[in-house]
Amino acid sequence: MNPKCRRLWFSLFLPLAVLSLHNEVFDEQLNIRSLPDGKVASRFSFTTVLVGASPPTPQNHSSQDDPRHYSLFPLALGQILHEYAVTEMHLTLNAGKWNYDHWGYPDEDGVGTGAELWAWMGDGAVSTVDERWRGLRNALAGLFCASLGSLDELRTTSPTMMFAPGALSNRTSTHSLRHASLPSEHVCTENLTPFLKLLPCKSLSGIATLLNPHRLFDADWHGMGLHVSWLPQQGVQVKLTFQTISDPLRPQSSSRDWSFASVFERTIQRSCPVATSSQIVVALPFGVPYTINPQPSLVDQGHAIFDVVQSGPLDVSLHWPSGFQYSTTRLAETTFSVRRTLKGYTQDNGQLSVLLRNDEDSPVNIAYLETMPWIIQLYLHTLTLEVDGVSRNDLLQNITYIPPVPHSRATLFQIVLQIPSRSTLKLTMDITKAFLRYTEHPPDAQRGWDLPPAVFVRLDGRPQRRIYAPALLVDLATPDFSMPYNVIIFTCSLIAFIFGSVFNYLTRRFIVLPVPS
Repeated sequence: MNPKCRRLWFSLFLPLAVLSLHNEVFDEQLNIRSLPDGKVASRFSFTTVLVGASPPTPQNHSSQDDPRHYSLFPLALGQILHEYAVTEMHLTLNAGKWNYDHWGYPDEDGVGTGAELWAWMGDGAVSTVDERWRGLRNALAGLFCASLGSLDELRTTSPTMMFAPGALSNRTSTHSLRHASLPSEHVCTENLTPFLKLLPCKSLSGIATLLNPHRLFDADWHGMGLHVSWLPQQGVQVKLTFQTISDPLRPQSSSRDWSFASVFERTIQRSCPVATSSQIVVALPFGVPYTINPQPSLVDQGHAIFDVVQSGPLDVSLHWPSGFQYSTTRLAETTFSVRRTLKGYTQDNGQLSVLLRNDEDSPVNIAYLETMPWIIQLYLHTLTLEVDGVSRNDLLQNITYIPPVPHSRATLFQIVLQIPSRSTLKLTMDITKAFLRYTEHPPDAQRGWDLPPAVFVRLDGRPQRRIYAPALLVDLATPDFSMPYNVIIFTCSLIAFIFGSVFNYLTRRFIVLPVPS
């Protein structure tokens, strides 16, 4: 190309590229903290902000005039958000059970087992909210190679109290919530690959270099998340997160020391060139001697902060001179705990039991949500509340119940409870289990059906934190799937015997031989 033409080309298109980069901001951060039981909690966060943008409204979401040219913002995700007019969306894929008593509250609330998707979408479009919800989950299923298409109407509810929106772009128009969960869907390598493709630097540089699938999926707990929200003063924000609970004591039982090389089997060689900020925040131990290498760029309120852009190659390590002593005490911040079980030995009836313990000196108001598939029906008239063996139905403040419709709609059970100080509240309710057709059973019918985790939110003026109870496994009446095989074998054997005998008599020649005297 002629040098003059090349200079003209750059003079025309360089301002557009600079403008595009100026309107998109990408930040990445890694938070690491050591837990009392010797494990290490890590949270990767990759945030992209489309400055000055607003979510598409239902009236213009199908317009073809919006150019949608992005430099850092993930194009595949932006097209989905625009096509289905999504104002706010949250998707999580987790594997394992989060231990609140020993690990405390997670950095990201969505730690329920399996897949969970909820979104706020505006009304008033040509297509209904349910139609756009169907298209959204199918599009995300293709984007992340997950079975999100199974989050159909049989699992969809609208619990607005538990999943409040952060900000709505147009408060004059009404918005609707759609929520669904699939506890049997776990995160794996095929979900991590499209996750990395949404990052500007992929896994070639920056903090994303540490996302080693061999180590991430070997952790005691791991989960990834996609969070899309609208910040009124900034724009549309997309945050990709990955959380893990690693166990450095597993290979070496006497030392809780860790480093990037030991936890992730990788180190950071270079920073992401398009990242505005790239930080590593390490929570420093309190009250015990330790050694951290290399020296952090800044220490603020018990946290060591490393600037990846200025540090170059980086391998952070934390060493304790003294030996490790396992602690069974609960963390001070977890003053509220939940235990949820499903009782009963029959395959048609049972009882749901929930124990809520409050260790504070004052009563606590709790919002409790159950979203059951239609195969489980709750008997609301059997709901009982007990504190220390004494019936306390006065602690029930509000209740919302939408009964299931077989083969059509899930159960929504939402109540507000008050738990007295220093006490344990026991909630019980009888349930009935559906009798399914033999064609409705999954391939592993003998294993049982996974029930979504319950969700709890404190209503005491603090920033709302969702607490997830472990998922349950219910045993339904299962037919003997080996009986058709037995019938086929018996029938085939009988037919073979009859056919063989008849065919033998029809084709055999009988000759009378004289018996010599």
